[in-house]
Amino acid sequence: MSWIVKFAQRHGGASPDRPVTAGEDGAAVTFTAADGAVAECHPPFPPVPSPGPLARTGPAEPPEAVEPPEAVEPPEAVVRAAAEALAAHAAADRTVGVLLVRLGGYAAGVFTGSPPRLVDSKAGSRPVHGRSAAGGWSQHRFARRRENQATTALRAAADAAAEVFGRHGPDRLDAVVLGGDKRSAAALRGLRGFRGDTRLEKYLAKATDRFLTVPDPRLAVLRDIPRAFLAVRIRLTEPKSAGPARG
Repeated sequence: MSWIVKFAQRHGGASPDRPVTAGEDGAAVTFTAADGAVAECHPPFPPVPSPGPLARTGPAEPPEAVEPPEAVEPPEAVVRAAAEALAAHAAADRTVGVLLVRLGGYAAGVFTGSPPRLVDSKAGSRPVHGRSAAGGWSQHRFARRRENQATTALRAAADAAAEVFGRHGPDRLDAVVLGGDKRSAAALRGLRGFRGDTRLEKYLAKATDRFLTVPDPRLAVLRDIPRAFLAVRIRLTEPKSAGPARG
């Protein structure tokens, strides 16, 4: 995470008070620079380990009379250590299931190791016609046919995921990442109770909050998807301007 170190350097160094803080739910780690700039980092697969004692800077609490004061790390060292821990968490060895689905196409796969390696996969497509501009009974018939095609396409995606994930089992998957388009993914979740089909329930229960929007869920896209699900997303807030200098 050299970006974090450079971020602090660009903004006058790390904040001397609390350069690193972690959210209570472990979903984000926030770095604060000396000039007030903030980089809120959202790593994959939360929660992240707390920065712990490294996050404590500045004057320590008054020690007991018989104990020496606790050593305090320089803010720059705190930032570097926390950034390295964040990078290590993102790149940790995991087994991750991925399901990318859009109407008409899908790709399911399992990645293992660090860096992630695709060890199992299946991709395919089903025809789903576009919407019709016609009216009357013709439009209704077309809409019903399109709905049936969409259900068939989603069922094919569910079959592929059940087949690929099932060869590994829910206990061997650390997480599941969903992608494609959100409407199709939501519809796929709705298929869990379709005709008693609960094959994906245990896998979808492991789905992360991060959704990967992809335009075309092909095998080539699946192979390259670790770059997206391992990325640390950063929300940068620049310091407020002090305003124009007075003459």
